Amino acid sequence: MSEVSEVDQGIGALAGIIAFIVAWIYCMYCYGFLFGFGLGWLPGGILGFMVGFAMTFLWRWALGLLALACLLVLAATIGL
Repeated sequence: MSEVSEVDQGIGALAGIIAFIVAWIYCMYCYGFLFGFGLGWLPGGILGFMVGFAMTFLWRWALGLLALACLLVLAATIGL
């Protein structure tokens, strides 16, 4: 198993922070200000940690799948 580089850690941290913020906003939207803002950080933190940890190791695969999806959409758009 190879070492985790600083780039891997940075991408994982960025993905985790984004997932945390999005989950917290989702909780505020669904459960209102009191429960969403007050307690939404808990599921947001759990999701952010899981996404950050996974993306530290899997971001290359995710980027490849995103590129493949873009190519498939482009091919469908131009009629190949």
